[in-house]
Amino acid sequence: MRLKVIACEIVFREVAYLAAKSKNIVDLAFMPKGLHDIETERMQERIQAEIDKTDPRIVETIALAYGLCNNGIVTLEAREIPMVVPRAHDCITFFFGSKKYYMDYFTSHPGTYFRTTGWSERKSAAEMEGKIMSQLGLDRTFEEYKEKYGEDAARYIMEVMGSWKKHYSRLCYIAMDIAEHLGYDEKAREDAREKGWQFEHHEGDIGLLERLLDGPPWDGEDFLILRPGQTLVATNKDDIIAARDKE
Repeated sequence: MRLKVIACEIVFREVAYLAAKSKNIVDLAFMPKGLHDIETERMQERIQAEIDKTDPRIVETIALAYGLCNNGIVTLEAREIPMVVPRAHDCITFFFGSKKYYMDYFTSHPGTYFRTTGWSERKSAAEMEGKIMSQLGLDRTFEEYKEKYGEDAARYIMEVMGSWKKHYSRLCYIAMDIAEHLGYDEKAREDAREKGWQFEHHEGDIGLLERLLDGPPWDGEDFLILRPGQTLVATNKDDIIAARDKE
């Protein structure tokens, strides 16, 4: 089968590795990690544009290597080519190997911040935080806020900007065999120590991505297949996503 994979660059190394060993002929299109930091509608538009420029005379199926990701894939439409999508809440599911395994870990380990190879090398947490703050107009110094809003308001703004860190107490680095030599786990261990968080080195599972690139068949428990003309919707249930016929 001629398969086009549209993926977030978070899974670049894993998807490139699996494409090289897939039984299918695989074309790859990687989207920037920064799509997670723009408005949901704009993320949907960027991914849909990549879907729409795919030539149906060449590609038989589009494989979307994205999770639900804050509804960033909701409303996407398979217009001329069938599309297969993993049932995943977000991209961390891909490193756990299944939605069930991920949710079991997520619910039993509250306050966990996840780190992977892609999250480590495709922009640092500090860079991403800075980008988000800039988009919100919150990238000024304390003195600048003080001058504009007064000292009390400035202290409140600075406290709120750093409050996300209070929700975490553990950093889990999910290690994939193909990238262990890069040493990102040690950097994650250092970051956890600096923040006063617990650190866990967790062995990942590439199986879900492997099944995505090696299908068909695609098991309905782990994957959704959209026929041409169908739109992707969120279900807010265990199956995560569903296909809806155009009205």
